[in-house]
Amino acid sequence: MATIAIVGRPNVGKSTLFNRIIGGRRAIVDDKPGVTRDRIYGSFEWRGRQFTVIDTGGFVPDSQNVFERAIREQAQYAVEEADAIVLVVDGSAGPHPIDKELAQVLRKRSKKVLLVVNKIDDAKHEKSIGQFFELGFEKVMGVSAQLGRTVGDFLDEVVSLVPSNESAEELSGTKRIAIVGKPNVGKSSLVNLLLGENRSIVTDVPGTTRDSVDSLMKFQGEEVILIDTAGLRRKSKIKESVEFFSTLRTFQAVERCDTAIVLFDASVGVEKQDLQVVEYTIEQGKPVLIGVNKWDLVDKKEVSTSYYEEAIKTRLRMYDFVPILFVSVLKNQRVQKLLSKALETLETSKSKIKTSELNDYLLPLIEQTPPFSKTGKEIRIKYITQVDSKMPTFVMFTNLPEEVSGTYKRFIENKFRERFGFAGVPIRFVFRQK
Repeated sequence: MATIAIVGRPNVGKSTLFNRIIGGRRAIVDDKPGVTRDRIYGSFEWRGRQFTVIDTGGFVPDSQNVFERAIREQAQYAVEEADAIVLVVDGSAGPHPIDKELAQVLRKRSKKVLLVVNKIDDAKHEKSIGQFFELGFEKVMGVSAQLGRTVGDFLDEVVSLVPSNESAEELSGTKRIAIVGKPNVGKSSLVNLLLGENRSIVTDVPGTTRDSVDSLMKFQGEEVILIDTAGLRRKSKIKESVEFFSTLRTFQAVERCDTAIVLFDASVGVEKQDLQVVEYTIEQGKPVLIGVNKWDLVDKKEVSTSYYEEAIKTRLRMYDFVPILFVSVLKNQRVQKLLSKALETLETSKSKIKTSELNDYLLPLIEQTPPFSKTGKEIRIKYITQVDSKMPTFVMFTNLPEEVSGTYKRFIENKFRERFGFAGVPIRFVFRQK
C-alpha cells in the first residue's frame, strides 16, 4: 500500500483535503494555523488501488516555537516515510516565502511531488495556478478541497504518481499473520519463539520494535508470514516523533495482514487500549484472536481463566465473539496452539453457507421476532444469501431496508453466530430492497 504525505505551510487547507479524500472528518479543521499538530493518517481507495495518506501540521521552517518545531519535525518524518508528497499551497494568497523554502527542501529529497494549488473554487480562479510554477515542480494542479472541485482529477494524478508496489510475495497467497499489541507484551519474543531464531530484537525496554518486521516460516506444512509490529502506545505516552510512525506502521500491518493475533499482558489486566486494538482489527474486516500472554505470572487461586475471559468479553461487548487463549511465551505454553488457532480463524472466514441453510434457519427466527419499524410499517425479510467478499457478507432482501435498526442487525448476527459460529471473524449483514 503506497503512502502519500500531505505537507504545506499552516492554514492552506491540508486537513480539508485530507478529510475530502478519505471521506470523513478525521482531521480537525479550523481557520487558526497550527491546529493539526500530530500526524493524522487514513486510508482511501481509488481506481482499485489502496493508499495510506498522512495529514501533517503546517511546516514552519526555523521557528523556535516549541509546537512549530515539533510540527516541522513530524512533517519531515512524514516526507521520509512517504512514497510521494502532495505539497499544498494557497491559490488565493499566491506563492509565499515558506512555500518556496519548503519546495526547496522537497526537491532535495528525490521524492515525487505533486503541487496542489488549493482554494481554486471556480474556473475564473484557475489563472492563479500559473504563478506557482516558479516553485519548480513539473506536476501542478488546482483544486478546491472545500467544494470537492477537481479532487477526482487530483486522485488520478496520485495514482499515476506512485506505481503499484504490490510484490509477487504479497500476491502469491501466502498467509500473513500480524502480531499486534501494546509495548512490552511479548510480541517479538513470540515471533522469535515461533521462528526458532532471533529475527527480532527482544529487550525489556518497551517499544524496541519501531517498524514492522516480516518473517517467513513453515507451520503445519505451509508457508506463513509473521508480521512483528511496534507496540501501540497511548497518545499521551508518545514522546518521540518516530513513535507516531510506529503506530502508523502497526495499523498498516493490520490493514495488510490476513489475520491478527492481539497480545494482552495478563500481569497488568485488561486495559482500554487492548480493546481498541481488537476493535480496530475487526473494523478492518480482519479475523482476530486474543492471546493473553504472561499467564504464568498470574496467581490462579485469585484469577481463573474463566473469570479473566468473562472480563474481556464483557468489555468487548458487541465484539465478544473473539476467541481468547491464555499463553506464556516465556514458558512456551500453548504458543503453537495460538498460531494454529489464528490459521483456523482465517480458514473460518472463508466459509460459505448454503443459501438453503441460511433461509431455513434465519427466516423462521425472523418471522417469530420480526424487526420493529419506528414508522409503524411492516418490515418483511423474504430471502437471505451470502455474497462473494473479502469479509463474510450476507444480503437480506426486504421491502424496507432503511428501516432495519442497528439493534435488530445485532440480533440477527447473534442468532447467526449461535448456529454457524464464525468465532473471531467479522461478518456483515446488508439489507437491500427486494
